[in-house]
Amino acid sequence: MIENKNILLGVSGGIASYKVLDLCSRLKKKNANLQVIMTPAATEFVSPLSFETMAKCKVYMDMWEGHHESVHHIDLPKWADVMLIAPATASTIGKMANGIADNFLVASYLACEKDVIIAPSMNTQMLLNTATQKNIEILKSYGVKVIAPESGILACNTVGDGRLEEPKNIVEYLEEYFTNKDLKGKKVIVSAGPTIEPIDFVRYVSNHSSGKMGYNIANEAKKRGADVVLVSGPVKPFDIKGINRIEVKTNEEMKNAIDENFNNADALIMAAAPVDYKSSIVSDHKIKKSGQNLKMEFVENTDILKYFGNKKTKQKVIGFAAETDDLIENASAKLKKKNADYIIANDLTKAGAGFNMDTNIASIISKDNIKNLEKMSKTELANQILDLIR
Repeated sequence: MIENKNILLGVSGGIASYKVLDLCSRLKKKNANLQVIMTPAATEFVSPLSFETMAKCKVYMDMWEGHHESVHHIDLPKWADVMLIAPATASTIGKMANGIADNFLVASYLACEKDVIIAPSMNTQMLLNTATQKNIEILKSYGVKVIAPESGILACNTVGDGRLEEPKNIVEYLEEYFTNKDLKGKKVIVSAGPTIEPIDFVRYVSNHSSGKMGYNIANEAKKRGADVVLVSGPVKPFDIKGINRIEVKTNEEMKNAIDENFNNADALIMAAAPVDYKSSIVSDHKIKKSGQNLKMEFVENTDILKYFGNKKTKQKVIGFAAETDDLIENASAKLKKKNADYIIANDLTKAGAGFNMDTNIASIISKDNIKNLEKMSKTELANQILDLIR
């Protein structure tokens, strides 16, 4: 999504300038094209040579340096697909808001007809100052997009808002910015991770689902403009901003959370791995060892996919089938039994497929078609699945 995009990066003079070297590295790994402009103050924190090395480009600083071949503060904005200013200090924000073009960066901003994104970074009191807040609001009214700063420990050894957003999150923001918003206006429910069913006060039944597939689907759906509700079982949380995440534990909790959002949804993607069985009796205390074998009775849980497959009206319902044998036959039977629109089938015995992996090998099965996919990342597979609900 960022590959071959032209990003004009403006660096202003704050202690967070050093973090932008990491941002450059991440963007280059995504095969973005970079041009860098530094304010004079920025060069006091990080050398231009460091940015030339990381961004693999010339760094522009002096508006008065002689250039016979072109006028760079005009030509660079024309070259760019987007202009990103990180960190955006209070001084730079103030100049941008008031049209003060006394350095190469702000002059380029004023000449830029493309979208401009700023990532503010400064001391908390400076950020909260009425003048700074007013200037940010002025820029927003001009159409400038703002990546809000984080809260944390600042360079002045205080804790508060004002930290530059982490480079990985800025890259995520840019990826979302460049993604086609073909799901805008659609509400998508995604389930992820396992469920757990208690046996006693300390033990439970669950499975190995990591939630990676569901979280990738939710993240990609958000990038593509969907209104996303993520119903997540107990997994290590993935940081996805801008979605409604509902955390659940048991099958019943997952079913109820989905049910509360289902009627006005356009699609349900059941990437979760709900537990099929639960103990018929749950002890309210820890079951002690007795020296004897322990016998327990398990009863079937509510079949969440089947429940919503039968309840759907306008919604598309997509389920998953993780199998160890007879993949297509079992998945096709599941499609019919659960009244789903699609089943995403994967063979757990294949290398690169299954739980806790970053890749998967899947087949997309519908009533009329079977599409076998090559091994791909779960992010790529997520987009293949989301294409089904456009």
